[in-house]
Amino acid sequence: MIHPAILVGLSYLIGSIPAAYIAGKVARGIDLREHGSGNLGATNVYRVLGAKIAGVVLVFDALKGAVPVLVFPGLTDAPRPDLWAIAYAVAAIAGHVRSIFLLLRGGGKGVATAAGAFMSLAPLPSVIALAIFLTVLFAWGYVSLGSLTAAVVLPVIIGLREGVRSPLFAVSAVVAAFVFWTHRANIARLRRGEEPRFGKKSPG
Repeated sequence: MIHPAILVGLSYLIGSIPAAYIAGKVARGIDLREHGSGNLGATNVYRVLGAKIAGVVLVFDALKGAVPVLVFPGLTDAPRPDLWAIAYAVAAIAGHVRSIFLLLRGGGKGVATAAGAFMSLAPLPSVIALAIFLTVLFAWGYVSLGSLTAAVVLPVIIGLREGVRSPLFAVSAVVAAFVFWTHRANIARLRRGEEPRFGKKSPG
């Protein structure tokens, strides 16, 4: 059996794999941090490289969060596997946002990786949050607004189902706050009416 602390480190390394950066280099020989919004997330990939590549990046980023949560608890006999699963999720999200392969700079905002992790940790609340994300996206056209709304809804539902003293609720609330922090520029643009809507392609 593997010590869970090693698996936390491995979760971080998996989360650190910069799928959007790799996609930009492979597809067009560019650094996506220098094109579009400069963010290494699926939305910027869509605007710069197109829907097909963005779909692959989105799935890969989600799997970075899901795989450690689903697989790693079975690789150790440590007590409280539920708490370790949360630790694996947090490490993967941290890796996506601050990738060691990019020298801790220029990662994504963590939404897709967090979604994959919480789909594995709390499937029903995550499905509800995803449905609300899609509703907001199709109603108003803003990926950022949908992400922010889902980030708020998820801990609320988890708190109602499991109680506010649940470790999962605490982590989901922290992740929600973190999503707001990574979207602070988007929030400013939303307030100014300058946030681009989904489907608007970048000329970069």
